[in-house]
Amino acid sequence: MPNTRLQGLVQAADWTPSQLARAIRKLGSVKNLTIGCDHTTVRRWLNGARPRPPASTLLLECLSRRLGKPITAHDAGLTDAPASVVNPSWQADPIRKLIQLNDAGLDPTRPVVNASLFSMAALVVPDHLTSTISPTQQTSPDKILHTSADISRLGGMANLFYTASQKYGGQQVRTPLTAYLAHHVTPLLQARAADHPERRAIFTSAAQLTLLLADMCADSGHDRNAQHYQQVAAQLALHAGDRATLAIALRTMATHAYDLGHHGPTVLNLIKQAAVHAHHAPPAVQAYVQAHLAAVQAHHDRRAALKALARAESLHAQADTAPNPFATYSPGALYFQSARTLATLGDGAGAIRALATSQRLRTSAEHRATVLAGADLAELHLNLGHLDRAISHTQTFLKAYPTLNSTRAARRLKALHARLRPYQRHPQISALLTSLTLPNH
Repeated sequence: MPNTRLQGLVQAADWTPSQLARAIRKLGSVKNLTIGCDHTTVRRWLNGARPRPPASTLLLECLSRRLGKPITAHDAGLTDAPASVVNPSWQADPIRKLIQLNDAGLDPTRPVVNASLFSMAALVVPDHLTSTISPTQQTSPDKILHTSADISRLGGMANLFYTASQKYGGQQVRTPLTAYLAHHVTPLLQARAADHPERRAIFTSAAQLTLLLADMCADSGHDRNAQHYQQVAAQLALHAGDRATLAIALRTMATHAYDLGHHGPTVLNLIKQAAVHAHHAPPAVQAYVQAHLAAVQAHHDRRAALKALARAESLHAQADTAPNPFATYSPGALYFQSARTLATLGDGAGAIRALATSQRLRTSAEHRATVLAGADLAELHLNLGHLDRAISHTQTFLKAYPTLNSTRAARRLKALHARLRPYQRHPQISALLTSLTLPNH
């Protein structure tokens, strides 16, 4: 029986069987895989034959790249298994949910329903978070106990994955981190602890690694999956009794929504909840939350926005530096949020100054943020009619764009293209637009 789902995807990709086969072979060679695939192979798949791994994985990845969205085995008609449905409730067991998400992330035949569709309803957090949910426990005496070495190892891996994501984009390291959580972290969550402090530390570390994976999912365009992981991270932080990490999780949820264009009352309420939980956190965490509170408040209350921004700057001056992405807040990131706030308040020149300062203060470890902010600088200059500077920042962004494997970067490229089009009669801008190859993200 013909595979109508796959036929529809190939048609949407505007590929002939020969072109798809060529793309699969090319991707296979990049991954050091020799794939015997030609137009007759693809025609057999279109007629109902199912490819085996690794051909099936390469097929899905080629279609995903071509169409600019994640294509699952279920989407392509390569499996009869239904897509996984993740319980969105705050009352769901976070460890069970984490296992389900990781299993789906590592097995292309077990997709998650609506993995790409952002949900505003998921931003509504219960008014009174409690710790009555009991994490999944294992009572077997053969289960390993937590040790200080486990805690140290998890922290080191968090630094490693964070650095790789910031440098290359989330798509590059999302699968390795999923595997690490599945094979190394969840067993620790299920193990019996030698004492309560060590168990709390394990849950905090797991929450932080889960937040990193959430960011990687968002950077890959898997927005609903990102929200699931954010919620799991918040629940794990709650079980750890770690209000600072809980505040970071809620702030991450709000930032993700903001990046997608949502800054209404629901997002404002969420970032306010983060501020409440961050009240007794270290100054760096408080600054991190207050800076984004300022950006959201700018859409609602000018005075409150400026007050939150001043508070963030004061707290940042008190913060200690630490080699831990969850215990420090970079000055470049602070100035970036300042630029967002000022731009929303109508101070374009001030926003440009803040963003330029942010760029100067960014370190090489913040490569992704630096590249993305370059597109923002181009748009801010366009808003003020500074075409020459806008062109310069656009050229810089386009030069760095290929270094990232990031849906966020692809979205910024498309947005920048749309902003440049009204100026297409300008010779340099016309040349830029002609040279651009837009992704389908």
